[in-house]
Amino acid sequence: MALKNDLDFVELYANKLKKDNSLFSQQKMLIESQIKSSRSFFNNFGKEFKKKAREYLRKRGLIK
Repeated sequence: MALKNDLDFVELYANKLKKDNSLFSQQKMLIESQIKSSRSFFNNFGKEFKKKAREYLRKRGLIK
């Protein structure tokens, strides 16, 4: 099956999940890991989140 658009990919993935439910648990583990990493990253900013976040983004050239 040639994937022509995003919906084709979604349909293919849904069909794969129907056949092999272990893919769902793998996806869940990946998402939970990303949430944990994000939480840890943002906790490093502390109480002055907005100020420190802007400093961080400026240092990386993402904002002026």
